[in-house]
Amino acid sequence: QVQLLESGGGLVQAVGSLRLSCAASGSIFSINSMAWYSQSPGKQRELVAVISSGGSTNYATSVKGRFTISRDNAKNTAYLQMNSLKPEDTAVYYCNAAGYNDYVRPFASWGQGTQVTVSS
Repeated sequence: QVQLLESGGGLVQAVGSLRLSCAASGSIFSINSMAWYSQSPGKQRELVAVISSGGSTNYATSVKGRFTISRDNAKNTAYLQMNSLKPEDTAVYYCNAAGYNDYVRPFASWGQGTQVTVSS
């Protein structure tokens, strides 16, 4: 079983910054992709950014140029640097990781979510 622990959310004023962290632990053989999703009240969960094991990244159009996803493979940890935050970025942010466990079986895990609130 692979667990994800997120941290770094909070309340920030518009144009401010936050850095989210997501640490994976447990029965991990390899992690292929790590991603951040956001979910606002009444809306579906949406992909914000994803990073491959090799460092390739992809972003939602709404965050390009403002958010940066990175990862430390040695620590099984992903980060989301969020700059120039806007009130519409307010959401619960979830970490997702997909890969193989120690039994070389595929896994896909979600974190518990961390609240990001941006005030105007």
